[in-house]
Amino acid sequence: MELFIVRHAQSVNNALTDQRDRVIDPPLTEIGLRQAELVARHLAAGTDHEGVPIEGQGTDAVEGTGMPAGMGMPAGMGIEKLYCSAMLRALQTAAPIGRALNLRPQVWVDVHEEGGMWLDEGEGRGIRGGTGLTRAEIARQFPDCVLSDEVTDNGWWRYGQEERAPFLARAARVAARLRADAARDVTVAIVTHGGFGAYLLRELVGAPHTANVFFHHDNTGITRVRFRVDGRVSIRYQNRVDHLPPDFVT
Repeated sequence: MELFIVRHAQSVNNALTDQRDRVIDPPLTEIGLRQAELVARHLAAGTDHEGVPIEGQGTDAVEGTGMPAGMGMPAGMGIEKLYCSAMLRALQTAAPIGRALNLRPQVWVDVHEEGGMWLDEGEGRGIRGGTGLTRAEIARQFPDCVLSDEVTDNGWWRYGQEERAPFLARAARVAARLRADAARDVTVAIVTHGGFGAYLLRELVGAPHTANVFFHHDNTGITRVRFRVDGRVSIRYQNRVDHLPPDFVT
């Protein structure tokens, strides 16, 4: 199985100079909307020429694709399934990717950002929780999305601010599901978030929770992971932003 982890494009919160202006479920900025179109075009072009076998694979084919070495990936990087979180910025990023790949984004609630839907209102007012977009709101704004039963008429989040232990357990749960699917000859893309993507990678490579390491992702940064047939996980590259002009890297 091949996995592409894509961070969402720049959100309003990402661009703030004063963090007191944060909102619970921020939309993309104008730059973010452009980033989303650019990453969609890149993924659809299939111009990832990372195909030559390495690491002693002992084969003249690109593992998991049946293609001869050096030919690169098929159109659309071979992506057959597209998942995204239920947060607005991820939905907005996944929409043009889905159109470019002719795929319907599937909402996977578990890949949302650390903390869930919450906002610290400051000045002693404390934490205010949110519910996330409702089923009807997502269907109206993103009609191509496939929704799981976790997205209800009352939204998809009801836990206030997510604590650290449940967040780590959620990352482990997603990693376990991906590992369970690893034997399948399929290429998957997940549009997720900087914090969640970092901890998902930690789970996939077996880094302990105490490890002082963080896998940074710029907005629309792409990480490619290969689940090898021998059970090993290969990080082919991390946080690639070749699809963005320098002044669009955020």
